[in-house]
Amino acid sequence: MRILVTGGAGFIGSAVVRRAVADGHEVINLDALTYAACLDNVAPVADAPGYAFERADIRDREALDRIFATHRPEAVLHLAAESHVDRSIDGPGAFIDTNVTGTYTLLQAARAFWEAQGKPEGFRFHHVSTDEVFGTLPGGAGSPERFTEDTPYAPNSPYSASKAASDHLVRAWHETYGLPVVLTNCSNNYGPYHFPEKLIPVVILNALAGKPIPIYGKGENVRDWLYVEDHAVALLTVLTTGQVGRSYNIGGDAERSNLDLVRTICAVLDRLAPGEAPYAELITFVTDRPGHDLRYAIDPTRIRDELGWRPSVTLEQGLERTVQWYLDNRDWWQALQAREGVGQRLGLKTVGGAA
Repeated sequence: MRILVTGGAGFIGSAVVRRAVADGHEVINLDALTYAACLDNVAPVADAPGYAFERADIRDREALDRIFATHRPEAVLHLAAESHVDRSIDGPGAFIDTNVTGTYTLLQAARAFWEAQGKPEGFRFHHVSTDEVFGTLPGGAGSPERFTEDTPYAPNSPYSASKAASDHLVRAWHETYGLPVVLTNCSNNYGPYHFPEKLIPVVILNALAGKPIPIYGKGENVRDWLYVEDHAVALLTVLTTGQVGRSYNIGGDAERSNLDLVRTICAVLDRLAPGEAPYAELITFVTDRPGHDLRYAIDPTRIRDELGWRPSVTLEQGLERTVQWYLDNRDWWQALQAREGVGQRLGLKTVGGAA
């Protein structure tokens, strides 16, 4: 299959690109190369037959039309997005512009191309979203309530609201124009090439530098963690075998409180890169994020039963691989640490824009 992957130089997007190439697909990697993108993420496949890179913005209709006409993709895997909740609190406009307007522009370009080709039945537009659109769940790790594909939307941050809006646009383009779409909503990803502004890479890199390891609030917030390479397999499974018009929740079946997660990472570091003292001594509790959702947890029944996908690694196995990857790839993350916002606490803006 010839797949147009948007955001393919980002964290999840690059994992999809690497997996798709390994599986024998042709890949057109479309990325605007904003602050969190890095072409080193796809260097392992950059010279592969059938791989092409296009630097373009999903808000640029002219560029999109050119790319569709030139490469004639059989499917679109749409991952391009602003994704950091803290950044969305400080600057929500960029999230509306990219995640909502950008998705609209891409939908229109994909629809025009699909219609011009005679509406081929095999064409797919796969929109990749987040479990954060569903809001928050009660209880701690292991509580019975979990998000299903029928959970009502209740986003609580500018980021999740922008993703919810884009999800609704994709559904509307299917219902109104017949565009053959599939949608996925995933839990928190982690793994190799994770940009060093998110929790797990921040923990690893701060620990290695002997800096305080920040945990929001009391560390009670619970997330369901999904190894990014497992997610890439799931996304390609949905793209190639999912039912048109249907959504699938993708989770790792690995709920942990933030505090438990950080302690686990510290224990892995103590074994793989022992310091003078246990790394957990660096844990520091900091002011909580405004509107911080208590708990996310995915019910993966649909994708497991209908498409046969399930995670291949446990959280402990995935964390071990992730920590080892950061230890083995210092050049990659050291080159990114000078980028805007990295290493800074973001997302503390209050009403009126004051910090």
